[in-house]
Amino acid sequence: MYAAYVTVTILASILTGIAAVTYLTGHDYPKAQADMKRVPRSWLPVLGTALAAGSLGLLAGFVVPLLGTVAAAGLVLYFLGALVAHLRVGSRQLVGWAVFFSTSVAALTVNLTHHW
Repeated sequence: MYAAYVTVTILASILTGIAAVTYLTGHDYPKAQADMKRVPRSWLPVLGTALAAGSLGLLAGFVVPLLGTVAAAGLVLYFLGALVAHLRVGSRQLVGWAVFFSTSVAALTVNLTHHW
């Protein structure tokens, strides 16, 4: 079980960390997604910071287990909010969302299973 916990946690941290970098560096993809979902571009740094905090929190969970659990739960909530943003504008482009959401749920699941 420990190997699954480490693997899934690191994978989720890498994926969300990459997403955070694209949001924080002003990459065109997050801008296009924000425009499509009618989210103000001024929110992109905040969203990127939330992703970065989640990514780092997952890794910090190796030292402070509660922090990892809270970070994983926060990422699940973040991606539920992203689903709402997609559905609000009628977007059915949910493959990327599904990858991030399922990875976050998996991180939360292995975290809870391993520590609690």
